[in-house]
Amino acid sequence: MLTDLQNGSRAALARAITLVESTRADHRAAARDLLAALPEPERPTVRIGISGVPGAGKSTLVEMLGTRLTAAGHRVGVLAVDPSSARTGGSVLGDKTRMPRLAVDPDAYIRPSPTAGTLGGVARATAQTVPVLEAAGFDVVLVETVGVGQSETHVAAMVDTFLLLALARSGDQLQGIKKGVLELADVVAINKADGDRATEARAAARELAGALRLTARGMDEVWTPRVVTCSGLTGDGVDELWATVTAHAAALGPERIRQRRAQQRWALAQALVRDELEDRYRRSPQVLAVRDDVRRDVLDGVLSASAAADALLGAFDAT
Repeated sequence: MLTDLQNGSRAALARAITLVESTRADHRAAARDLLAALPEPERPTVRIGISGVPGAGKSTLVEMLGTRLTAAGHRVGVLAVDPSSARTGGSVLGDKTRMPRLAVDPDAYIRPSPTAGTLGGVARATAQTVPVLEAAGFDVVLVETVGVGQSETHVAAMVDTFLLLALARSGDQLQGIKKGVLELADVVAINKADGDRATEARAAARELAGALRLTARGMDEVWTPRVVTCSGLTGDGVDELWATVTAHAAALGPERIRQRRAQQRWALAQALVRDELEDRYRRSPQVLAVRDDVRRDVLDGVLSASAAADALLGAFDAT
């Protein structure tokens, strides 16, 4: 599979990502072997996370940016994470339908993935899929998240540049003042800055840039988050947006990017440990033996939640 992957086989790429996303024990073991065998990319790669409130135009902007990049000679991989149903676990996985031009571009690859219940809308396997795309020759990887709050934290931990989309006249410029968001955003783009909305978008960008200068002071000695305006629909400002992203990468430099990615690998290792422990907990015979009784006692008011947790963890520790 690795040889086919490096030779540009899209079928091999699809199989490799499916293997990485699978929760089957044998697939997870095979995925670990595959990931361990992946070589370093032949040319520098760019990892960009894109988040924002629903309706901010993430998919439209991703398609416009992606087609511009492939026309310039880049190969673009898109990981689009769709929310899963809390009841059935199903996902629509309809991101390709929102990117019709990019979906048929031979130098692009779009992979919709379900969140599978992962907090914040970033699938567990997304971070592992990024190096698979890079091994297949994609030098720009865009991770588009659901945009439901906590996803910003998750995607920022797996990319080089975190891009936050906002809209004028939606309160987003005020929302951006929240320190938690500003600490994550490397670039903020006021999207849908076209037609009659262009003036409002520029005003919103000035307000948000002022907030950034105040709250981001001292956060990073080499880069202050920048605000640009753009339109994913018309393409206005998209070239400037890409120039800002590349300026951020240049400001970081190869060594700091290398350090970031090392931290990302460690964060992924911790996440995989948590996933494995949760899986072992669910399958533990000792836990299964007492879980129904503990649940009944909690529902009947006989046992407190903390005592129930102690009982379940005690059963798990005895595994």
